Amino acid sequence: AIEEYKPLDATTNPSLILAAAQMPVYQQLVDDAVAYGKKLGGCSSPLPGAWRRLRGTFSLSPAPCREVAVRLSFDKEAMIQRARRLIDLYKEAGISKDRILIKLSSTWEGIQAGKVLEAEHGIHCNMTLLFSFAQAVACAEAGVTLISPFVGRILDWYVANGDKKSYEPSEDPGVKSVTKIYNYYKKFGYKTIVMGASFRNTGQIKALTGCDYLTISPKLLAELSKEHVKLTPTLSVKEAQACDLEKIQLDEAAFRWQHNQDQMAVEKLSDGIRKFAADAVKLERMLKERMFSAENGK
Repeated sequence: AIEEYKPLDATTNPSLILAAAQMPVYQQLVDDAVAYGKKLGGCSSPLPGAWRRLRGTFSLSPAPCREVAVRLSFDKEAMIQRARRLIDLYKEAGISKDRILIKLSSTWEGIQAGKVLEAEHGIHCNMTLLFSFAQAVACAEAGVTLISPFVGRILDWYVANGDKKSYEPSEDPGVKSVTKIYNYYKKFGYKTIVMGASFRNTGQIKALTGCDYLTISPKLLAELSKEHVKLTPTLSVKEAQACDLEKIQLDEAAFRWQHNQDQMAVEKLSDGIRKFAADAVKLERMLKERMFSAENGK
């Protein structure tokens, strides 16, 4: 897909890696990760090394890479340590940290970890599982490189929890959320990149034309490639600077309160962390079984 569509960069997550690790074509990568973990493990458990290696291997591509540390979402120091270890792992593979974005959950702890990684270690961060305006403001204040607000998952929540089951693109709650974030960032001169993510249809994508970045699945890229319609940007710096948003400051207490007031964001953030973590556990179980079989000559 990367060869076909020539994207600027690429992103991954535990669910995508779990799916790929079960495909026959990638079994050599899994075997390599197991061997690496056993070599690295010594007298300790080889599983963590194999896990990091597998995630790193699947992230290596012709495009810049992203990584995830989702089960550490509420442990600032652990996220910082894991991020630095991942950067070292990529360095071993000959990949400069300039090509890496560490992908962290947009919890308060994750945002503060991103702030430290950016300011003190020069490690670029992509804040993911972002659903509320409070999360977006805190990320901008932290000076992270990029945020990934989830358009499709916001829509999913409103469809599941409201009477309205379909939306025009301009009225899509996910589109409106990203539009507000983009306008706020541009009005107040924040450098953090807004990258709309998790799209359900091409209408959402086209409604966010002009956004800094969009991360789009190969399936939707294929649909877009068949269209031959000239698009006029719906988002622009000029219009953003003219909007009537007011600047706000968020300390931890204000962040937690404002985020808590958004029921959709609270539920989708916790749900996203749980699901990514569950898939990470499944992948670790698969690696453990592969190691056990190898040790017993199977």
